[in-house]
Amino acid sequence: MSKKDIGKDLTLLGKEATYTFQYNPDILEAVENDYPDRDYFVKCNCPEFTTLCPVTGQPDFAAIYIAYIPDEKIIESKALKLYLFSFRNEGGFHEAGMNRIMDDLIKVIEPRYIEVWGRFMPRGGISIDPYCNYGKPGTKYEDMAVHRMMNHDMHPENIHNR
Repeated sequence: MSKKDIGKDLTLLGKEATYTFQYNPDILEAVENDYPDRDYFVKCNCPEFTTLCPVTGQPDFAAIYIAYIPDEKIIESKALKLYLFSFRNEGGFHEAGMNRIMDDLIKVIEPRYIEVWGRFMPRGGISIDPYCNYGKPGTKYEDMAVHRMMNHDMHPENIHNR
Protein backbone atom coordinates (compact mmCIF):
# COMPACT_ATOMS: atom_id res chain seq x y z
CA MET A 1 0.00 0.00 0.00
CA SER A 2 1.39 3.40 -0.92
CA LYS A 3 1.63 6.26 1.55
CA LYS A 4 -1.14 8.14 -0.22
CA ASP A 5 -3.49 5.14 0.20
CA ILE A 6 -2.96 4.94 3.95
CA GLY A 7 -5.92 6.55 5.63
CA LYS A 8 -7.63 7.48 2.39
CA ASP A 9 -11.01 6.67 3.94
CA LEU A 10 -10.40 8.60 7.16
CA THR A 11 -12.49 11.70 7.71
CA LEU A 12 -10.67 13.25 10.69
CA LEU A 13 -6.92 12.66 10.50
CA GLY A 14 -5.09 15.61 8.97
CA LYS A 15 -8.15 17.84 9.10
CA GLU A 16 -9.21 20.55 11.54
CA ALA A 17 -10.84 18.99 14.58
CA THR A 18 -14.47 19.63 15.36
CA TYR A 19 -15.12 18.88 19.00
CA THR A 20 -18.52 17.60 19.97
CA PHE A 21 -19.43 17.28 23.61
CA GLN A 22 -22.39 14.94 23.17
CA TYR A 23 -21.71 11.20 23.12
CA ASN A 24 -21.11 10.08 19.54
CA PRO A 25 -19.71 6.61 18.73
CA ASP A 26 -19.91 7.38 15.01
CA ILE A 27 -16.73 9.47 15.42
CA LEU A 28 -14.63 6.30 15.79
CA GLU A 29 -12.60 5.24 12.76
CA ALA A 30 -10.23 2.35 12.13
CA VAL A 31 -7.24 1.76 9.90
CA GLU A 32 -5.72 -1.43 8.59
CA ASN A 33 -3.36 -3.26 10.95
CA ASP A 34 0.02 -3.62 9.25
CA TYR A 35 0.87 -6.65 11.43
CA PRO A 36 -2.27 -8.84 11.57
CA ASP A 37 -0.17 -12.02 11.88
CA ARG A 38 1.46 -10.84 15.12
CA ASP A 39 0.12 -10.46 18.64
CA TYR A 40 1.01 -7.11 20.18
CA PHE A 41 -0.63 -4.70 22.59
CA VAL A 42 -1.74 -1.20 21.70
CA LYS A 43 -2.21 0.97 24.78
CA CYS A 44 -4.06 4.27 24.70
CA ASN A 45 -4.27 6.47 27.77
CA CYS A 46 -6.56 9.44 28.25
CA PRO A 47 -5.58 11.19 31.52
CA GLU A 48 -8.15 13.99 31.09
CA PHE A 49 -11.43 12.13 30.59
CA THR A 50 -14.55 13.94 31.81
CA THR A 51 -18.17 12.94 32.03
CA LEU A 52 -21.16 13.90 34.16
CA CYS A 53 -22.85 12.24 37.10
CA PRO A 54 -26.26 11.12 35.78
CA VAL A 55 -27.97 12.15 39.02
CA THR A 56 -26.33 15.42 40.11
CA GLY A 57 -24.90 16.61 36.80
CA GLN A 58 -21.56 17.26 38.51
CA PRO A 59 -18.40 16.54 36.50
CA ASP A 60 -16.45 13.36 37.03
CA PHE A 61 -12.76 13.21 36.09
CA ALA A 62 -10.77 10.10 35.27
CA ALA A 63 -7.79 8.61 33.56
CA ILE A 64 -8.95 6.03 31.03
CA TYR A 65 -6.64 3.19 30.02
CA ILE A 66 -7.43 1.20 26.90
CA ALA A 67 -5.28 -1.76 25.90
CA TYR A 68 -5.99 -4.15 23.07
CA ILE A 69 -4.52 -6.81 20.83
CA PRO A 70 -5.63 -5.88 17.33
CA ASP A 71 -6.76 -8.26 14.64
CA GLU A 72 -7.29 -6.76 11.18
CA LYS A 73 -7.87 -3.13 12.30
CA ILE A 74 -6.48 -0.60 14.75
CA ILE A 75 -8.22 2.46 16.12
CA GLU A 76 -7.30 5.81 14.61
CA SER A 77 -6.02 7.92 17.52
CA LYS A 78 -7.50 11.31 16.58
CA ALA A 79 -10.92 9.71 16.19
CA LEU A 80 -10.46 8.02 19.58
CA LYS A 81 -9.56 11.36 21.17
CA LEU A 82 -12.63 13.09 19.73
CA TYR A 83 -14.82 10.13 20.71
CA LEU A 84 -13.61 10.28 24.32
CA PHE A 85 -14.20 14.05 24.33
CA SER A 86 -17.78 13.35 23.25
CA PHE A 87 -18.50 12.04 26.77
CA ARG A 88 -17.98 15.56 28.20
CA ASN A 89 -21.70 16.28 28.66
CA GLU A 90 -22.88 12.67 28.79
CA GLY A 91 -24.42 11.51 32.03
CA GLY A 92 -23.66 7.97 33.11
CA PHE A 93 -22.32 5.88 35.93
CA HIS A 94 -18.62 5.05 35.73
CA GLU A 95 -19.20 1.33 35.26
CA ALA A 96 -21.60 1.85 32.36
CA GLY A 97 -19.25 4.33 30.68
CA MET A 98 -16.27 1.97 30.65
CA ASN A 99 -18.39 -0.88 29.28
CA ARG A 100 -19.86 1.43 26.64
CA ILE A 101 -16.38 2.49 25.52
CA MET A 102 -15.29 -1.14 25.29
CA ASP A 103 -18.44 -2.14 23.35
CA ASP A 104 -18.01 0.75 20.89
CA LEU A 105 -14.36 -0.16 20.26
CA ILE A 106 -15.19 -3.85 19.78
CA LYS A 107 -17.79 -2.86 17.19
CA VAL A 108 -15.32 -0.74 15.21
CA ILE A 109 -12.03 -2.68 15.39
CA GLU A 110 -13.07 -6.25 16.36
CA PRO A 111 -9.93 -6.81 18.46
CA ARG A 112 -8.63 -10.18 19.56
CA TYR A 113 -8.54 -8.87 23.12
CA ILE A 114 -9.40 -5.55 24.78
CA GLU A 115 -9.55 -4.06 28.26
CA VAL A 116 -10.79 -0.69 29.44
CA TRP A 117 -10.02 0.66 32.89
CA GLY A 118 -11.30 3.92 34.31
CA ARG A 119 -9.55 5.42 37.32
CA PHE A 120 -11.90 8.12 38.54
CA MET A 121 -10.98 10.88 40.94
CA PRO A 122 -12.63 10.55 44.35
CA ARG A 123 -15.92 12.31 44.91
CA GLY A 124 -17.57 12.13 48.30
CA GLY A 125 -14.45 10.39 49.59
CA ILE A 126 -14.73 7.36 47.27
CA SER A 127 -12.99 6.65 44.00
CA ILE A 128 -14.49 4.15 41.57
CA ASP A 129 -12.20 2.28 39.18
CA PRO A 130 -14.23 0.06 36.82
CA TYR A 131 -12.35 -2.49 34.73
CA CYS A 132 -13.84 -4.53 31.91
CA ASN A 133 -12.32 -6.80 29.30
CA TYR A 134 -13.19 -9.05 26.38
CA GLY A 135 -11.48 -11.86 24.50
CA LYS A 136 -12.70 -13.11 21.14
CA PRO A 137 -14.95 -16.12 21.89
CA GLY A 138 -13.56 -19.57 21.17
CA THR A 139 -9.94 -18.37 21.09
CA LYS A 140 -7.02 -18.20 23.49
CA TYR A 141 -7.95 -14.53 23.96
CA GLU A 142 -11.19 -15.55 25.66
CA ASP A 143 -9.07 -17.56 28.13
CA MET A 144 -6.75 -14.58 28.49
CA ALA A 145 -9.71 -12.34 29.36
CA VAL A 146 -10.82 -14.72 32.11
CA HIS A 147 -7.28 -14.92 33.50
CA ARG A 148 -6.73 -11.16 33.45
CA MET A 149 -10.11 -10.52 35.05
CA MET A 150 -9.42 -12.99 37.83
CA ASN A 151 -5.99 -11.44 38.47
CA HIS A 152 -6.78 -7.78 37.83
CA ASP A 153 -5.60 -5.17 40.30
CA MET A 154 -4.27 -7.58 42.88
CA HIS A 155 -2.52 -4.74 44.72
CA PRO A 156 -5.08 -1.95 45.27
CA GLU A 157 -2.93 -0.41 48.01
CA ASN A 158 -0.85 1.13 45.21
CA ILE A 159 -3.56 3.71 44.46
CA HIS A 160 -2.04 6.51 46.62
CA ASN A 161 -5.12 8.79 46.46
CA ARG A 162 -4.39 9.78 42.86
